[in-house]
Amino acid sequence: MKKSLKLFTLLFAVVFGLAACSQDDDMDGEGTVSLSITDAPIDEAGVSAVFVTITGIEYQMSGGSWEAFEEFEGPVTINLLDLQNGASELLGDFNAGAGTYTGLRFLLDAAVQNQNEISNPGCYITFEEAEDQPLFVPSGGQSGYKAIGDFTVPVNGTVGITADFDLRKSVTKAGASGKYLLNPTIRVIVNDQAGEIQGQIENRVEGATYIVYAYEAGTYTEEEAAAPAEGENRFPNAVTSTSVDAEGNYVLAFLAPTEYEIVVVEVTAEGENVVKEQESGVKVSSNTSLELNFSLDLGLLD
Repeated sequence: MKKSLKLFTLLFAVVFGLAACSQDDDMDGEGTVSLSITDAPIDEAGVSAVFVTITGIEYQMSGGSWEAFEEFEGPVTINLLDLQNGASELLGDFNAGAGTYTGLRFLLDAAVQNQNEISNPGCYITFEEAEDQPLFVPSGGQSGYKAIGDFTVPVNGTVGITADFDLRKSVTKAGASGKYLLNPTIRVIVNDQAGEIQGQIENRVEGATYIVYAYEAGTYTEEEAAAPAEGENRFPNAVTSTSVDAEGNYVLAFLAPTEYEIVVVEVTAEGENVVKEQESGVKVSSNTSLELNFSLDLGLLD
C-alpha cells in the first residue's frame, strides 16, 4: 500500500470579524452569525435526494434559554444530498448578542413516528427506482434537534459557522414498519477554524464503491465495521464521512483542528463493507487542506 501526504494552505475567506472583543460570556453589544448547512453521504442504496424542511432555527447562549433567530425566513426546503464534499448553502445572516453560544436547534416540518398517512411530508427521501417515502421523527423531535458545538459571536463582527447534517447517521429504516426515521445528528463547525483532508484512492475495484471515514484519534475500533443492529448505523463513531467519486477523489471537509484516524472502506457489489486502509496520526490544522492519497492493496487489510 502506498500513500502520499502533502499540506497546502487554503485561501479561506475571513468570516470572523477583526473587531477586538472581551473573552467574557457577558460581552456587551451585538454581532452576526452567518450560518450555512452541509451534509455527509447516506448509506441507503438507490437514494437520489433527501429533502428536509426547516421551519425555524434557535440558539442558546451559555447558561441561557433557547431563543429564535427572528431573521430566519422559513420554511426552507433543502436537498441535503446536494451539499456533500465541501459544498454548503447559506441559511442566512442573523443578528445575535455578542458572547459564547453552546448550541443551535433546528425545527423541522416532519411527520411524527406514530402517524401513518402523510400526503405532503416536509421531510422525505427520494429513490432512483421507487416511490418517495416520508421521513418520520420520534414524538419528541418536534421540539427541535440540537447541533453540537460552541461558537463565539464578536462585538460588531461576524462569525461564520456551518451545521453538518450527517445523513448517514440521521436516517434509518425501522424493521417492523418499514418507515424511514429521521433523527438528525448535527455538528457545528466554526469556518475559520476548520481544515480539510482531500486526496485520491487508486487501485479501486470496478463495481465497488468507496467511502472514507474520519475518526478522532483513538476512537476507531474493529467493532465499528461490524454489521449494525436494527435502527443503528455501521461506523457509528465517525466524525464525518465522504463518498469517493468516479475519478477516485474524496474530500473530508469542515474538520475541527485535531488529530484523526482515516479509514477507507470498500462496499462491494454484493453490499459487503471491507476496511481496506487505515491511517492514524493525521493532523488537521485550521485553514489548511491536507492531501492524503491511498493506493489500495489487492488483498484485505491485515
